[in-house]
Amino acid sequence: MKKYNFNAGPCILPREVIENTAKQILDFNGSGLSLAEISHRAKDFQPVVDEAVALIKELLNVPEGYSVLFLGGGASLEFCMIPYNFLNKKAAYLRTGVWATKAIKEAKLFGEVVEVASSADKNFTYFPKNFEVPTDVDYLHVTSNNTIYGTELHKDLDVPVRMICDMSSDFMSRPVDVSKYDCIYGGAQKNLSMAGVTFVIIKDDALGKVSRDIPTMLDYRTHIKKGSMFNTPPVVPIYTALENLRWVKTHGGVEAMAKLAKQRADLLYGEIDRNKLFRGTVQVEEDRSYMNICFVLNDEYAELQQEFLDFATSKGMVGIKGHRDVGGFRASCYNAQTVEGVQALVDCMKEFEAKH
Repeated sequence: MKKYNFNAGPCILPREVIENTAKQILDFNGSGLSLAEISHRAKDFQPVVDEAVALIKELLNVPEGYSVLFLGGGASLEFCMIPYNFLNKKAAYLRTGVWATKAIKEAKLFGEVVEVASSADKNFTYFPKNFEVPTDVDYLHVTSNNTIYGTELHKDLDVPVRMICDMSSDFMSRPVDVSKYDCIYGGAQKNLSMAGVTFVIIKDDALGKVSRDIPTMLDYRTHIKKGSMFNTPPVVPIYTALENLRWVKTHGGVEAMAKLAKQRADLLYGEIDRNKLFRGTVQVEEDRSYMNICFVLNDEYAELQQEFLDFATSKGMVGIKGHRDVGGFRASCYNAQTVEGVQALVDCMKEFEAKH
């Protein structure tokens, strides 16, 4: 039976990306050594990093004066590194979910934090609008997509200050105006690679403005100077990211990814709204995530939750159980998810509805 991977992360990857990585793990570039055992300073590996950096810059039209880094620690470490490097006196944060809340907690260790808006009052089921950002802050921090609650910011904000954005789960899924940001970062296991590497796009001249001393490993300038090679980077995940970036380019770039994302989302949300058994957790259409589509059973059918989960699993749906903070179901539709996969889930929902 064919399996359809809707896991929220680690993410679905294109089959050719997995196969090409597997080949290199067995024998990297004909060297007779595995990708998993070569030195990060091996002459054959530097071109991997260089090409991955170049592809990110090409696909997102990154302006001059920005560096691209591959680091460890996940987005959770970036929650600390961002204020360490950028928060001099005061920063603004948009609180839209669990990960934004964790980023705020870390930032408060380094200076004043202004929470300009929050959607916590409705369990993060909408994206705040019409909020004011103080002009005297060092930056505004935004989380563009919320994997747990299923909300997403589909275009770059227009605000009077520089922005920093956690794009862990919608990176490379749409065009982005990088010039509006001092930093874009994320854990790669949501929509770019396997777990183990973090991507960072950073504006070089935005650094060095804080008055505090920064530990060597937590200073972005350290990693820019050494080209992500200050210490041993996660070699295999970086290679997988390269293969995935090649795949995105071959399949039309971020513009094509954005069209496909909307096509998948329209198909699944259309069934959620039509089907008498289900309802979406995010009711405002413009706030609905294209990456993480969350839905629950209507109250009168709530007792069918485990039955539907078992039924969907029997039909090859993998990873659709919702996060414990929301319950219900979550279908993560990252770049590599196919329309065929989403249609299979829709057919499964229709069949389950017919049974009841």
